[in-house]
Amino acid sequence: MSARHEKIGIKHVIRPEWMDKILDMMLAGMSPKEIRNELDEFLSDKKQSGGTGERGKEAYKKAVTNLMLTWCTPEKELIPFRDAVLALAKKTPVSERLPLHWAMISAAYPFWYGVAKQIGRLLNLQDQITKKQIVQRLKEHYGDRETISRFARYVIRSFVAWGILKDASIKGNYIQIGKIPTNQQQMAILTESILLSTPESPLAFRNVIESASLFAFEISPITGDYLQKNCPRINVNQFSPGEEMISIISY
Repeated sequence: MSARHEKIGIKHVIRPEWMDKILDMMLAGMSPKEIRNELDEFLSDKKQSGGTGERGKEAYKKAVTNLMLTWCTPEKELIPFRDAVLALAKKTPVSERLPLHWAMISAAYPFWYGVAKQIGRLLNLQDQITKKQIVQRLKEHYGDRETISRFARYVIRSFVAWGILKDASIKGNYIQIGKIPTNQQQMAILTESILLSTPESPLAFRNVIESASLFAFEISPITGDYLQKNCPRINVNQFSPGEEMISIISY
């Protein structure tokens, strides 16, 4: 397990339009320094709710750091994956980018993936879930850290901002709004992001595709053969019909 899998990291609500902003700058070929300067100016008056107003410097700096480490300056082991997602983004309409943003932030910050997995499991059991239930499950994995509750809230509120969850009538309760459509290429990217978000390897392909962490998406069917042909960073081993194990190829 690497330090990336253990860190909490998400210290601010991450809004989808902010992810679009940095992705647009990446696609425009701007340098990391130019991107950071532009984000500093862009986010300096942005509130977590999406509005504008006076903000403390430290607040938006945390958001800038999360965005930079997701798209612009990810850890070295994530660069091949980031480059592949960038290539896909070039031919993806802005309105269909959410699966790409989700894949990148899950890989960069596996805590995002961890929160999604616990929410997905809870939604499999009940229509309405609570922050308390989510945090309790997260603490079983990450330990009873003081920061778990606060940082989990940032991720949950991000899911609300992305249009995945919405507030229920009772404060601290959430319900799912709907599911984000995907195509086969996006599903392959989401599959790879789960492998990158999970320290265990290899994983059963069927378990990855059926992962509760993908609760936010309409699953577009893909096969191990599709991954083998279209994802050079994934190794697929078939043990028997319908039983395939997948893992990330080390470079």
